[in-house]
Amino acid sequence: MKATFAAGCFWHVEDLFRKTKGVKSTQVGYIGGNLANPTYEEVCSDKTGHAEAVEIDYDPNEISYDELLELFWNNHDPTSLNRQGPDIGIQYRSSIFFHDESQKQIAQKSKEKLESSGKFSKKVVTEIKPSPEFYKAEEYHQKYFQKHGIS
Repeated sequence: MKATFAAGCFWHVEDLFRKTKGVKSTQVGYIGGNLANPTYEEVCSDKTGHAEAVEIDYDPNEISYDELLELFWNNHDPTSLNRQGPDIGIQYRSSIFFHDESQKQIAQKSKEKLESSGKFSKKVVTEIKPSPEFYKAEEYHQKYFQKHGIS
């Protein structure tokens, strides 16, 4: 099954999910914008509307979508609009791109639970949208931390 999340710079997000039991593969790319086959430079211009994201292929017998969402929520600031840490721009927004109605419902319930938990003093700004076309990023971005001995 597939899951797609945007939570800031895709290098960190990819590394987190790639090392998770039940995740079969990951790839980083661009999603949710208005330009076909964007380049990294185009996405960073903040004019295409894309988010840096990770597309995850996972085995639901080993890890649930709920568990993937828990990792997502716990590893970025879902109250920060278009920013994660030092990275600023629409491409760094917090987004869940669902692949079917079940994922949509699970993601919405998960967000509602987080909002009512009191964990954050600010509003959760994470968007939950249908997964549009995912454009794989350039090869040098794939498994970036692993390639550079950071992971």
